[in-house]
Amino acid sequence: MNQSELVAHVAQATGLTKAQAGKAVDAFFAAITDTLKKGEEVRITGFGTFSVAERAASEGRNPRTGEKIKIAASKQAKFSAGKTLKDSVNGQG
Repeated sequence: MNQSELVAHVAQATGLTKAQAGKAVDAFFAAITDTLKKGEEVRITGFGTFSVAERAASEGRNPRTGEKIKIAASKQAKFSAGKTLKDSVNGQG
């Protein structure tokens, strides 16, 4: 499912227009993004938790030349599925 399919699904499920549903979906993603930018987590009970993980700097190799390169430290968004979501995916909910 891509974003436009998600918007169509939300519109159908809620009775909103596609434009209204699109704004709601965009606002949801923006809220998650803004919270993660602050280094905080978003916990949606039963669904899962969005959080930020720190990756330490490391050393790698250029696969083409074999030359050592430095990989900078970075932050990455993570998602951990909640029990209700896991159970639903596994046919238990």
